[in-house]
Amino acid sequence: MIDFKNSSFVKLKKASNSAADDILPILISGEEIIGCYKGIRDYVVFTNKRIISVNVQGITGKKKDFTSIPYSKIQVFSLETSGTFDIDSELEIYISGVGKVIFEFTGSSDIIAIGKTISDIVL
Repeated sequence: MIDFKNSSFVKLKKASNSAADDILPILISGEEIIGCYKGIRDYVVFTNKRIISVNVQGITGKKKDFTSIPYSKIQVFSLETSGTFDIDSELEIYISGVGKVIFEFTGSSDIIAIGKTISDIVL
């Protein structure tokens, strides 16, 4: 599970949606993958219904923890775009009854598109 006390998630890079093949069995009817962002081993998948964080565990990486954050539970979110010298961007979300989590993205990620997707669903 995401550590909501420390709340920060590893730096993520845009990955192909095929990187999220592990989550296909847990998607519900009508749920579609919007984007996949990968860290060293862990990754985050944005769907049209929720954010799924996958924490890869163990030496072999076969053990995985799937944390599902339904968009309906997001109370507040904040976007920080990359700049000239600071090429990282951030998405900070506050989840009802749980706390906050911060996803850090590398410069090649389109944080504005992620924010628009969340806005379209949450607002």
